[in-house]
Amino acid sequence: MRSTHERAGRVRSKRLPREVRERQILDAAVEVFSQRGYHAASMDEISEVADISKPMVYAYLGSKEDLFAACIRREATKLMEAIADGVAEAGNSPDEQLWRGLRAFFGFVGEFRDSWRVLHRQASAQGGPFAQELGDMRKRAISLVAALLINTAQDEGVGAAATGQTDALAAALVGASESLADWWLDHPEESAGAVAARLMNLVWMGFGNLVDGHTWQPPKGS
Repeated sequence: MRSTHERAGRVRSKRLPREVRERQILDAAVEVFSQRGYHAASMDEISEVADISKPMVYAYLGSKEDLFAACIRREATKLMEAIADGVAEAGNSPDEQLWRGLRAFFGFVGEFRDSWRVLHRQASAQGGPFAQELGDMRKRAISLVAALLINTAQDEGVGAAATGQTDALAAALVGASESLADWWLDHPEESAGAVAARLMNLVWMGFGNLVDGHTWQPPKGS
């Protein structure tokens, strides 16, 4: 027979606001999906980790597919907010803004590795509607980076050599960031700052040459 304290605790837990319950479920789901993968993860385990009954999990966030999509949307939003906040904290220098954005991105991946596994490894592997969620996040990231590169080109007063390539370069940078973050998951001995600096050097030195009007040309006939 449960004690009065245990029964009181259960009553209090039932009065938690819906947003608190949903956060508990999503936190548990991200952990389980990250460790098990989408197919191997079970709603029973998610319910157990969240300490919420399985019927309640279904009532709040729907099916396993709905829950996984909700995890992707929430973690993607958190990631984009972290990057935007990082850029906002920088000064007016475009290279500092890009650096802060990269530092915020890798800082997020380092702090929330389960989130990144769900976003990049799990969502991309499942395809279908989940790939659409991931694609929406990537488009937002590309738009943000492209805006930074455009500002750089305009501030430096350069022409088509830089401004005409900003969308393509932004897409390349986002792809490189994702690939490097995925590599970093298997090399945790690297710090977030070191990983971000490596990519910043690779990307910014190249874009800096474009700003200065220096471009590489393939050999004739190739």
